[in-house]
Amino acid sequence: MQASKNKITKNAEPFYRLSVPKQKTSSEIINEARNALRTLRTQRPFTPAEDQRKLFGSGSSRAPQNRPPSVFSLHASSFDLAESRPVSGVRLSPLDHKPILVTFAKDEDSSISLPKPPANAAEVRKVSSARARLLRRTSQGNFLSAKMIPPDQSKNLCICVEVETFTEYVLLFCMYVEGLEDETRINESEEEEIFWHVKILPILHELEKEDNIENLCLACTKLYQALNEGNMLGKRFKRRSVLLKTLYKLVDVDSDALCLKLAKIILAMKVDGKNLLSVCKLAFKICRNEKNDYIIQNDRLLDCLLEVLRTEDLQKNNEALLYCMGAIKFMSGNAVLLNEMANKGAVEMFLQLMKQINNIKENDIYFSNLGHLLVQLTASLRNLADLPPARRQLLCNGAVSELCVALEQRMNDKDVCTYIVRIFSKLSSYNDFCGALADCSRCYILFLALLNKHQKQQDLVIRIIFILGNLTAKNNQAREQFFKEKGSVNTLISLFQTYRDLDLNAQKWYHERGGEGKHPKHPSEAEDVLIKLIRVLANLSIHPSIGAALAAAHRVVELLVTVLEYKSVDDCEELVISAATTINNLSYYEVKSSAVQDKKLHIAEMLLKLLMSNSMDGVVEAVRVFGNLSRYHEICDFIILKKIHKFMIALLDAKNQDVCFSACGVLLNLTVDKNKRAFLMEEGGIGKLVDCLQDFGPADWQLACLICKTLWNYSEDITSAASCFGEDTDTLLVLLTSLLDEELVLDYSLDRDSRDYHKLYWEREFKPVAEKLLDRIQSHHSFLPTVTITPF
Repeated sequence: MQASKNKITKNAEPFYRLSVPKQKTSSEIINEARNALRTLRTQRPFTPAEDQRKLFGSGSSRAPQNRPPSVFSLHASSFDLAESRPVSGVRLSPLDHKPILVTFAKDEDSSISLPKPPANAAEVRKVSSARARLLRRTSQGNFLSAKMIPPDQSKNLCICVEVETFTEYVLLFCMYVEGLEDETRINESEEEEIFWHVKILPILHELEKEDNIENLCLACTKLYQALNEGNMLGKRFKRRSVLLKTLYKLVDVDSDALCLKLAKIILAMKVDGKNLLSVCKLAFKICRNEKNDYIIQNDRLLDCLLEVLRTEDLQKNNEALLYCMGAIKFMSGNAVLLNEMANKGAVEMFLQLMKQINNIKENDIYFSNLGHLLVQLTASLRNLADLPPARRQLLCNGAVSELCVALEQRMNDKDVCTYIVRIFSKLSSYNDFCGALADCSRCYILFLALLNKHQKQQDLVIRIIFILGNLTAKNNQAREQFFKEKGSVNTLISLFQTYRDLDLNAQKWYHERGGEGKHPKHPSEAEDVLIKLIRVLANLSIHPSIGAALAAAHRVVELLVTVLEYKSVDDCEELVISAATTINNLSYYEVKSSAVQDKKLHIAEMLLKLLMSNSMDGVVEAVRVFGNLSRYHEICDFIILKKIHKFMIALLDAKNQDVCFSACGVLLNLTVDKNKRAFLMEEGGIGKLVDCLQDFGPADWQLACLICKTLWNYSEDITSAASCFGEDTDTLLVLLTSLLDEELVLDYSLDRDSRDYHKLYWEREFKPVAEKLLDRIQSHHSFLPTVTITPF
């Protein structure tokens, strides 16, 4: 505020740059819309759901011949019985030989002392030669001649065998222990045999004879329960091949419900190799049909598939994992199954798998195939990102760094890049994740590299630009880091030009066709990119040094102005208003070589078109820009010449605080010039300003201050209060007196934070100006009327 020569002007700074305390207060939040520099908001890019469930969507960059198929035939012959045999251990029979080994077991609690291993390479060679000698003796007869000791004599067990070397002692000891284990296995085998014949075999017979689908499904359910009860799930099961052979045959039955049951049991039997691939394809085939989601929910197939991801070797079984992850991706399209995934720790599991994939370098033979798997994985994470619990897990498990590594390694894989960018697009809309991404300094150079590489890939570009808009919306450090990256602004300019040209060509084509058909209701693809891109520029301009640099960047300002030139609010309101807002931000900076200052008259011409539009948001934005530009006398002359000042006075009747605030800002700057003050009285401006002060004063001290500053400038050469303010003089005197009464106007029923905010602006903004104005009016008024003050 300047008080020299009895006038208040805003020449030193834009008219609505606020004097607020340095520390963060609630007023900064409440008054965000009033700030001279404002960030822009926009909607997240829309991603339509795929029409069909496939490994790769319709927009995939992979050629059909270079990607695994989503449709395939699967029969019983797809499985291999040779891989279904149980894991067997090699067992040695006791051998007869004269060497004697003596061991003692004192009591049941005593532990057997194990011999120490060889300490050097020579000893290792001795073990090898000793083992060879022992094996040779095997062919000569029973090597161990000790008699079996009855159980009641086992406390003082003594086995006597002659040994030639220490290493033979080791081998014999191991054989002895294995013999004890064999006896246990024999007992277990007998129990298993009984369980097989009593519980399992009858169900298998039922499966072989039954031809009713519902009964087959029930039998499979009973089979899984029985196998689980008998601890026969997994690989170590003697009759495993017989069981699996029966199940494989049933794959030929055309029933997804039955195949779901079969897949669950086969996966639980821990098959590998070709059979693992086939059963994962079977699960994929079932999940591909959205109609099966309900039966999948009720049969816990997800648990089996997650177990495959957790336990199977990535490189050895990469194709099986691809179809397994593809099935999980399909499940993630169902809300119930998606929640189940989050609850079962799928996020952490997926990130662990991604970490393994990231460890495979580009020159590895598996690198390319693992890219297919990564597409399924990132697509699943993208769906999980919608859930609050999953978002927390992503944040806690370091998802940002792993996703950035994958992005960097797979820069040439558009599909992977698109899904990762979609994940970031969703998550960067949340403050905590946006902060974590902003702290990853590597992300900015990665995003710029992607923009330069895939400049015409609209679906990828728009999301990266949206992410950058989120990063720069509230974080000054993010603005600095992005801006300092080499070529950052040039990349934005290049994208601006590319999509501006695409938009111009589309608009030209539309008009050449005579405007046939409806104009798109939503922004076109090119318009949407421009909206998001301009938002980044607006957000960057909040930073003082970056904003000043952009204001001097002629190409940036030129492109923004061209939007106002060729695009109307009827074409795309959001785009036009975004361009105007960004120009407003840049017009804030009074710097040498300012491109805004150089083009200010042309900008004013474009704003006039916006001012006359039917969009109130557009009108308000145009008024805001005029508020900054009216610091220049050429613009003030333009405003009077084009009678824009009449429009500003009319806006005071809008009964909207923000509209009145912006209009009053222009009027304030106009009253700096003595020759332009008379218009306020001529157009009824004084009365409207007093009405605004009365309507909004106690609720909006910034607006009240602005009105008082305007009236102060206007009344600089006052000789008589009555001649200066006319019939509004007495009303103004009463109003100012009331508004300066702290007890009367400050509402102490408000919470402390709100009350402090009001008091701050009342004391710092309004009170000093209002007191001076009141004193001036009183000193030029013959008497003060007797009035009754009504509480506000």
